[in-house]
Amino acid sequence: MTEYRDSSEKLLTDYPRPSLAVDTAVLTVKDGALCVALVQNKEGWRLPGTFAHERETLSDAVLRSLHDKAHIMGLRPRQLHVFDAPNRDTRGWVISVAHLVAVPHASISHVELKPVSQVGHLIYDHNLILELAVHTLRDSYRASPDPERLLDPEFTLLELLRLHSAIAGEPLGKDTFRRRVLGELVETDAYKPGLVGKPAKLFRHAEL
Repeated sequence: MTEYRDSSEKLLTDYPRPSLAVDTAVLTVKDGALCVALVQNKEGWRLPGTFAHERETLSDAVLRSLHDKAHIMGLRPRQLHVFDAPNRDTRGWVISVAHLVAVPHASISHVELKPVSQVGHLIYDHNLILELAVHTLRDSYRASPDPERLLDPEFTLLELLRLHSAIAGEPLGKDTFRRRVLGELVETDAYKPGLVGKPAKLFRHAEL
C-alpha cells in the first residue's frame, strides 16, 4: 500500500503532532450540593483523564480512564468541548477532548467528591473544563426537569426542587418551580410517607 503524501510530498508523520487526551467532569449531587469527582496525581488535583492509546476511540479512552483512575464503571459520558490551547498542559503539547457525565452519587465511590463551589486550583486547565461542564448541566436543568435522571423513577416535587436547587447553586422558588415543571410530569396514584404532615404525591417523567 502506497503511503499517503500531501501536495508538498510530505508524509503525515513528517508533521509535529500533539498528544491526544480525554478528561471527564463527573458531576453529581450529594448532601444538597453539586459535586465533582476529583483524582490526584503527583502534580495535583484534576479531573479523571488519560492519553488515548493508538487506534483507541475517544469513548473507549474515557471509559478506561474512569475505570482505572476513579473506579467508576457503566457510564456514558458525552463530548463537551475540545481544549486545544498550546500551553494548556505543562507536560507538553496536549489536546484534550473534554467529556461530561452526571450520575447519582451512589454510583461513585473510592474517589474524592468536592462541591463545585469549593473546588480550588486544578492542574492543567481543568478548572475551565469544570466551569463549562457545570454551565452545560445547569442549562439542561433549566430547560427540563431532571434530564439526567438523577432521582428515582418516581419522586416528589420537593425532591425535584431540592435537586434543581442544588444544581443551580441557589434556592429556587417553590411555587414558580412547581408551575414550570408540572406540565412535563405525570402524577401517579402513589404517595411517599412523610415524617411530618401528610404523605407527598409521587410523580414521574412523562415519557416513562
